[in-house]
Amino acid sequence: MNDKPESLDPFKISQKQLAQALDIIGYDNSIYGTLSEPERFIEIKITSKMDDGSIKTFRGFRSQYNSARGPMKGGIRWHPDESASLVKALSAWMTWKTACVDIPLGGAKGGIICDPKKLSQNEIEKLARTYIRKLAENLGPSTDIPAPDVYTNPQIMAYMLDEYETIYRKHSPSMITGKPLPLGGSAGRSIATAKGGTFCIREAAKDMGIDLNGAKVVIQGYGNAGHHVARLLQNEFNSRIIAISDTGGAIHNSNGIDAMKAYEHKKQTGSVVELDHTEGISNKGLLRLDCDILIPAAIENVITRENSNDIKAKIVAELANGPTTPKADQILFDNNVFVIPDFLCNAGGVTVSYFEMVQGYYRYFWTEKEVFNALDKIMTRAYRSTVQTAQEYDTNNRMGAYIISIRRVVEAMELRGWI
Repeated sequence: MNDKPESLDPFKISQKQLAQALDIIGYDNSIYGTLSEPERFIEIKITSKMDDGSIKTFRGFRSQYNSARGPMKGGIRWHPDESASLVKALSAWMTWKTACVDIPLGGAKGGIICDPKKLSQNEIEKLARTYIRKLAENLGPSTDIPAPDVYTNPQIMAYMLDEYETIYRKHSPSMITGKPLPLGGSAGRSIATAKGGTFCIREAAKDMGIDLNGAKVVIQGYGNAGHHVARLLQNEFNSRIIAISDTGGAIHNSNGIDAMKAYEHKKQTGSVVELDHTEGISNKGLLRLDCDILIPAAIENVITRENSNDIKAKIVAELANGPTTPKADQILFDNNVFVIPDFLCNAGGVTVSYFEMVQGYYRYFWTEKEVFNALDKIMTRAYRSTVQTAQEYDTNNRMGAYIISIRRVVEAMELRGWI
């Protein structure tokens, strides 16, 4: 084995994946040159007066990766470990995500380096409004449409919407998605990422001959996507959640964990650990469990060269962005582990955000049933296209998704005369 340390830089990983897919397709180096960097990367400084009278300065970012297929789209993350590299990588993956599910949008991503858990509601509102003031001329329903992401929520989107509309003195509900329902949000948006993931898992289970009724499921990360997918798999398919984790630790019960009891325990105590009728387990141990489906639903670089041979799951469903490194991808493929790649598996969120934009344009809103029926069709079609393309090229599913996405983006750029 090569002893050289594996790079865990997210943007370099995204570039390596891109280069690998371009090589499979047979595109020349000039295409890599035009697709390997964002169209525009903006870094801003936000100075804010805190409630105690002190002055704090925050760094913010917006990476606008590619606009060939439509206005750019991507969430805004507030996290103490946010970085330019991660924001760029996520904007690249969002470009491939919107292309993979074939919605008419490009890719973007934003972030602020901060810890919102340590901010008051007043400080959160000021930070949200200042971010929009700094970037307003680069955002809009025909330019770049933000959304919630890690540690942001519908209320923060409401502040941002109001600030944008105050600046331009007109209503513009489709300039941002993930809004509260009274301000033009979409039914089903809060669980859309998990719902889209379950549609992919359903199709993968058919392909792998796995009966979801009683299937053993491990979930790494019990935030918004993680707890919703646990509840959906448990309630709709009678799957057995045998282990879950969050930043506080991990728990295991081979007979099954009640998804809602775990979520209520987390809300009350701050973590799923010490839930009744469960035993503690290390995160490393959680990833090694014998299960049918492993769902990384938290952070990037969870499955690496070092631990990929220990994965016993039949299906890895990536609800998180970038949870598997390129070297681990190859090991999983060689070991016949079926990976549903991130920018397919977690595309339900951006797809329902697209539905929210459409509803906002003509001020007519769909029922949750209508939203999920439309989402099912899009996710199932994208899943089938990805698997078929991977088989056609004798490669893994991530490369199958990349091949579809890159071809669509390159075609749009060619038609515009950019390349």
